[in-house]
Amino acid sequence: MSLLEEVVLDLERHSAQEGWDAAPRLYALVESGQLRKAEPELADQLGLSAEVSTLAALEQPALPEQAAVEDALATIAWPDAVTGCALVLERVVLPPGAEEEIPEDEAEAAQFAAEHPKREDVRMVVGVLRDGTRHSALRLRRHDADDELLVGPDLVPALADALAATLEPDEPVAG
Repeated sequence: MSLLEEVVLDLERHSAQEGWDAAPRLYALVESGQLRKAEPELADQLGLSAEVSTLAALEQPALPEQAAVEDALATIAWPDAVTGCALVLERVVLPPGAEEEIPEDEAEAAQFAAEHPKREDVRMVVGVLRDGTRHSALRLRRHDADDELLVGPDLVPALADALAATLEPDEPVAG
């Protein structure tokens, strides 16, 4: 299992322990060796061993509530010390065909989705690295008790693309 797969699964387990209906959480992924050199006290607090190479997931301040997650990500640029990033996000998924019934008004659309009898609550954890590596884990709320996860590199490609764009050095930061 790759270091990215491990950190994505760790973040999913942590989120599962916290429960559902959580705000999106963004993490900087830093190689444990780099973190130990730059911030030895923080590395000690996190229990990062000098002998084992891992990716440390450092939770970032909350994303702006008034902005869509994708819009908030478009304003982020990571320093070179950040190897990658990960996002934990919950969404409501509706069955095929329900899109045609969604009201135009944003508040009405949110209520429609929340009350739809065939809605699915999904927790997504998506991680990307500067080298292009990606990994995701998805959990449906209805499978919370049986601990069933979908995992793979391309489960949420648009979100992975938005995260990868935050790691691109030459991209201008929107402001």
